[in-house]
Amino acid sequence: MSITCIIQYEIDPYQKDAFEHYARSWNEAIPRCGADLIGYFAPHEGSATLAYGIYTIENLAAYEAYRAKLTDDPLGRANYEFSRERKFIRREDRTFLRRVTGNNGGLIR
Repeated sequence: MSITCIIQYEIDPYQKDAFEHYARSWNEAIPRCGADLIGYFAPHEGSATLAYGIYTIENLAAYEAYRAKLTDDPLGRANYEFSRERKFIRREDRTFLRRVTGNNGGLIR
């Protein structure tokens, strides 16, 4: 059973473009390092500061290995440094969830 990691970001509303650049950079690094990227989501309507990154991974042990690979990955390191330099991420929280329904919406037949 895989788990889904949902990263909730609070971002600087005046640096949405920087966050979008950061998010697009993960398209290559995250899959290369072992997770299945679902996507990054930037503010559109409503909150101007709330953004998400979502990916799945096999289990928490695989997550630990993935994080180590991402830290050693050249694009991953560059992206982390970009976010530190620009300071557009104000807060970052990770939640790990397991899927309890499938494509049929969880209906019992």
